[in-house]
Amino acid sequence: MITTVRPKPFLQPEYCKGCLRCIDACPKDCITPGTAINPATGLVPVELHLDACNGCALCMQACPEPYGLRPETEPATGPFDFELEDPAQLFGRRETPDTSQGGRPDEDVPLPACEPMVLKGAYASAVGALLAGCRHVFGYPITPSTEGSELMAKILPKVGGHFVQAASETAAVNMMYGAGGAGVPCMTFTSGPGFSLMLEGISYMIGAEVPGVFVNIMRGGPGLGNLGPEQADIKLACRGLGHGNTHAIVLAPGTPEEMLHLTMLAFELSFRYRNPVVILGDGYLGQMTGVVRLPATLTKPGRPAWAVCGDREHHLNLICSIHLAEEDLEAHNRKLNAKYALISAEEQRSDAHRCDDAGVLVLACNTPARMAKGAVEAARERGVRAGLFRPVTLWPFPIDTLRAVLPSVSRLVIVEGSPGQLEDELRLALSHAGIAPPPITAVRHYGGVLPSQDEILGAILSTRGGRS
Repeated sequence: MITTVRPKPFLQPEYCKGCLRCIDACPKDCITPGTAINPATGLVPVELHLDACNGCALCMQACPEPYGLRPETEPATGPFDFELEDPAQLFGRRETPDTSQGGRPDEDVPLPACEPMVLKGAYASAVGALLAGCRHVFGYPITPSTEGSELMAKILPKVGGHFVQAASETAAVNMMYGAGGAGVPCMTFTSGPGFSLMLEGISYMIGAEVPGVFVNIMRGGPGLGNLGPEQADIKLACRGLGHGNTHAIVLAPGTPEEMLHLTMLAFELSFRYRNPVVILGDGYLGQMTGVVRLPATLTKPGRPAWAVCGDREHHLNLICSIHLAEEDLEAHNRKLNAKYALISAEEQRSDAHRCDDAGVLVLACNTPARMAKGAVEAARERGVRAGLFRPVTLWPFPIDTLRAVLPSVSRLVIVEGSPGQLEDELRLALSHAGIAPPPITAVRHYGGVLPSQDEILGAILSTRGGRS
């Protein structure tokens, strides 16, 4: 009688997805769920304990992955014996002609002269996006930002563009990922709760280096809060853009006209650095009207060389944010850090009002900066050398310009509609720059209430530091 030794199973862990079907199939309980992640796949393969195995092969028949579980044979004697190899090394580079033309640059097109317009802040941002060449907007309605989306929904179909009301903010940001990856200027209008839902997608866009513009008209919070103006999304935009190592330029306009021009700038910066850009306005700024002067030119978008747009010229391009090997992901993060450092050095923006001889320096942004400017003028009339420093970029914080102003300053007054989030950005920037700040007085309100001019003036005239 001839006895045939049935081969026992051998696990190729790179092919195992941990589906556990083999465990159910094994009558001898020789297979258990895995306990360790395979670094090549990010999955957890099963573990084999073959002392009781009789080689029935039921586990191999149950395995849905070719070569996941295979018969154990001697090296180089069976059809399944092989070492995993890189296909590019095994077969050589795929012979596909590279027809890339290196992209197509943007064009500046002269804009016919017109009289100044009177626009809401949200409308002004929408017009700025149109002038910047944006023809793709994805969003979900949320007050007080909805007017921007509504205007885009009316205009875009008439100029060959597309507005898509997504099923949710989560869907909207992933639509932006697709459009931005195709090299198309795209944007969304949202507010605090909706912006929170977009953070995972923003992290993906930053990781994949995909451009896109996010206009966040901040409202009262936390939670659903109310519809009043607030500035409590500063920490979210500057320090909390999803998981991982994420940063984006954060612009803080102060007037409807700045809403237009900073939106145009946002698209330029987003494509320059292949990174999302966030525009933070407050609820008043989104709704108030103001005089807006249009620029002399508008932008006809080109097509960046890195785009993945499905045509022959760009067929070799790849966009993704996944790097399974730890060394590869660290290298990618080093690349991002170098970009952040360049942005920090090159893109600090601010506006200074009567700061040359200021002894008391008021620091504010968005709508509160308008009240602060009035308080500075009132203080000057009373003989107090007050000035207003308005950061236009909240990240990177304009610490280089502020450093030049501080030597004559004996006291800082920080005005904000949040529980110290603007002050936190200031203090962090000062700390990184090795600058010891003068005494700080804070004028704060919350939940949709903004500081008044009289409150700010009182803080300027006070000789005491502290919080109010």
